[in-house]
Amino acid sequence: MSLNPEKVKILKLVQGALRLSAHVLAKDKTQLVEQLWGRMQGFDVPEIWGLLSQVKQSKTNWLRLLTPSLTLPGGRLLRTFTGHSDAINAVAVTPDGKQVISGSRDNTLKVWNLQTAEEQFTLTGHSDWVNAVAVTPDGKRVISGSGDNTLKVWSLETKEEQFTLTGHSDWVKAIAVTPDGKRVISGSSGSKDNTLKVWSLETKEELFTLTGHSNWVIAIAVTPDGKQVISSSKDNTIEVWNLETAEKLFTPIGHSNWVYAVAVTPDGKRVISSSEYNTLEVWNLETAEKLLTLTGHNKWVIAIAVTPDGKRVISGSVDNTLKVWNLTSGKELFTLTGHSDWVKAVAVTPDGKRVISGSRDNTLKLWNLETVEELFTLTGHSDWVRTVTVTPDGKRAISGSVDKSLKAWNLETKKELFTLTGHSDWINAVVVTPDGKQVISGSGDN
Repeated sequence: MSLNPEKVKILKLVQGALRLSAHVLAKDKTQLVEQLWGRMQGFDVPEIWGLLSQVKQSKTNWLRLLTPSLTLPGGRLLRTFTGHSDAINAVAVTPDGKQVISGSRDNTLKVWNLQTAEEQFTLTGHSDWVNAVAVTPDGKRVISGSGDNTLKVWSLETKEEQFTLTGHSDWVKAIAVTPDGKRVISGSSGSKDNTLKVWSLETKEELFTLTGHSNWVIAIAVTPDGKQVISSSKDNTIEVWNLETAEKLFTPIGHSNWVYAVAVTPDGKRVISSSEYNTLEVWNLETAEKLLTLTGHNKWVIAIAVTPDGKRVISGSVDNTLKVWNLTSGKELFTLTGHSDWVKAVAVTPDGKRVISGSRDNTLKLWNLETVEELFTLTGHSDWVRTVTVTPDGKRAISGSVDKSLKAWNLETKKELFTLTGHSDWINAVVVTPDGKQVISGSGDN
């Protein structure tokens, strides 16, 4: 027996309202009336009003909203995850896209079901902030780094801590897992420890320590072949290390201030870095040679993206421009001008033919890398655009802003598809699941 399509639509709206209210009702089920009323009174549907009439009779004293002031069902916001009692420092998604793991200043990790918005379990054991989170490629374990100077390895199947890795003498700020899932690399930040350590996830032992930085280690990246690790530091340097011999291959010297951005080419053979002093440096990860210095910007370079074919790099700068460079010759191919303030974010479409930029002028611009033209400008944010990502099919872009919202844009029709609201602070990071169906945002609101 098939249901009437209209009845199905109504049932989905009720289901959507309950899903949006799940994080509230989990704490206080008596809020059901207020939640349904606030989300559904805007629908002029007899069946919905019949439901509302029934539920309101279940309470004598309650706060009745005069207008639908809560997020309505049927929109793009799927669910809100609440539970941490302090700021969220790190988020990681499992390879199958079914779970998200968050690390917080409340010293815990929480594992959430992305489909139901339910907190599945909390991992406790750290005695200080959880600063970094990484999931192994098989999706079975999560590794956390903390201000208590340790890493912990947790089983996502048994929900238990498997073991603790000790050895750092200051905060663990960065973590990366090798592609084979057998090793984890940690970076420490503090007055007592500026090292990287490489650990075996099989033997639970520290394999070796990589020393060389004279200040905090703030970021780590492993090459796709798992043979090298690149670290960046507050000492203004990048170090490239051989994970098989434990040797430092080289220190890219050339930047004279903080390294703001690092990108590795798709073949894992080169790394590009940018700094406060207006340049990009290109390094060969196999020969340990500096290949190129890219000069042309007249202010800080704060964003980098490499095209999928690894032939070009696009840089965004405080000088309000983007520059496109040939990674073979080192020549500036062209400059893209049009923004009236800093270019804060850059993303290349999967086909490598277009680049999208986000700026402090509150706009995004889409550029054609073949014709060197600005295709169009996307307006709608009321404050800086801080982060941009493109869906795997290259048809949509998602932007995160200081205005506390995310916006999804259709790159074919040039239209804003929808706005995602719910955060109460800046959007700092956005990630799209591999199937392109969901987006996860990180904010200063925890």
